[in-house]
Amino acid sequence: MTDAEEGRRDYLESHIPGAVFVDVERELSAPPGALGRHPLPTAAAFTEAMSRAGIEAGVLVVAYGSLGGAERLWWLLRHFGHDECAVLDLGAWHGPLRGGEETVERTTFEARPRTDDTIELADLAERRDALVVVDARVPERWGGEPNDVDRVPGRVPGALNAPWNEPLPSLPDGEVVAYCGSGVTATVVLHRLHLAGRDGLLFPGSWSEWEQHPELPVERGD
Repeated sequence: MTDAEEGRRDYLESHIPGAVFVDVERELSAPPGALGRHPLPTAAAFTEAMSRAGIEAGVLVVAYGSLGGAERLWWLLRHFGHDECAVLDLGAWHGPLRGGEETVERTTFEARPRTDDTIELADLAERRDALVVVDARVPERWGGEPNDVDRVPGRVPGALNAPWNEPLPSLPDGEVVAYCGSGVTATVVLHRLHLAGRDGLLFPGSWSEWEQHPELPVERGD
């Protein structure tokens, strides 16, 4: 979160042969602003990024990365109508690795945006008591301890903690909404839910949007 170039440096140093680098900051997010630090990219921007990456209908995308980047790509592909995608734990890869750039033939990605997999700020604020709201940040940030990321420490009142870097806890029945700091690591929780046969909604702006509204309630503590 403090070095936007670290992922690309890691990729250039070592990656699965043939893997194309996709940048969370520049290709899987719109510029930061009123909608948070990592707003969803527009359909046009995502289409361009996926076309450059060689993705088109019939192509199975296998994503890997760190800090939720792979799950963010998995979620965005499904959000824009490309369900042929999966996430790979790089630690399970026992094949060769190589460094440097990769070239891939440009394709034509066709975006077909879904409208049933997200929830916006106003709707979440109004309906939160009737939802299973899940916060994917680490426990300290969920609890509202001062930190270097959240301008306003705290959480959406009633939000349960399901840290993205820990096993998924048991969640109560109901419609799930996942959020994190800026909408990236929340997709890790949504991916795990999907593998367990349960889907949920993403609050794209996450805490970095909620905290910009002083009229909204904030909860702290265990």
